[in-house]
Amino acid sequence: MNKSDAEWRKSLTPEQYSVLREKATEAPFTGDFVYNEEDGMYTCAGCGVALFASQHKFEAGCGWPSFYDVANSDAVRLVEDRSHGMRRVEVLCKSCDGHLGHVFNDAPDQPTGVRFCINSVALDFKPDQKGEK
Repeated sequence: MNKSDAEWRKSLTPEQYSVLREKATEAPFTGDFVYNEEDGMYTCAGCGVALFASQHKFEAGCGWPSFYDVANSDAVRLVEDRSHGMRRVEVLCKSCDGHLGHVFNDAPDQPTGVRFCINSVALDFKPDQKGEK
């Protein structure tokens, strides 16, 4: 997806732009989807691609929506992130290159052992849509 900065600013809210395009992080426990328990599909707020299925969501207590798997492995791109003096793995939407959050290997009680820690503002939610692996 190839949009200019002006097009991104026009299509996203200021909060979405800050997170998706400038790699900001929303404050913990403030996002719309932290406690969402509805069945459906979480999609990229920037381009609409299906990212995370509700059946993979779990309560990690970290303040952001957490998932133990992606809906489609082709939907995200993982890159090393050494910003802020840390070494992490950033999660990007593969379609629009929007920053979604980070993935951590700290969920041993989950089937994959990983926690995709995702900003609510980077997501939209489609009730009753099912995800596929």
